[in-house]
Amino acid sequence: MNAIEGQAPQERIRPQIYVDADACPVKAEVEKVAERHGVVVTYVSNGGLRPSRDPMIRNVVVSKGADAADDWIVENARANDIVVTADIPLAARTVAFGAHVLGPTGRPFTPETIGMAVAMRDLKQHLRETGESRGFNASFTPKDRSQFLGELDRILRRALKSVTPD
Repeated sequence: MNAIEGQAPQERIRPQIYVDADACPVKAEVEKVAERHGVVVTYVSNGGLRPSRDPMIRNVVVSKGADAADDWIVENARANDIVVTADIPLAARTVAFGAHVLGPTGRPFTPETIGMAVAMRDLKQHLRETGESRGFNASFTPKDRSQFLGELDRILRRALKSVTPD
């Protein structure tokens, strides 16, 4: 409830897409799906974003702090919004409040899967720190791009369907 006479704050009706944009390989795919459904996309980055003339595309440049982009997304995204990120801690934070979270390879992060994703991230970090692993990431493939497109469309359709009109 907000402080003005116990009224609930106005909620956004349509979901939005928030993209952790630093090194995101699927920006064009996000825009393609968002345009098809008439959904606002917000890219959040520490810098280096290309301006867009499309009024449905917003760019937010945050300070150079380690988690500044993550913090901005957590503070602004809401339940039923879509968050695109490869950052497991950000995925965990946004899944916790009910956002739909998708990695750039098309991997969805859900309340059922986020715990294992965090555990695997921590294990891989430990192995890198102890020298047991060099930490090479698999390359991004056309199959990943295609899987992302399909999964983003599916998740966005589900988010739009769950919105109740006034």
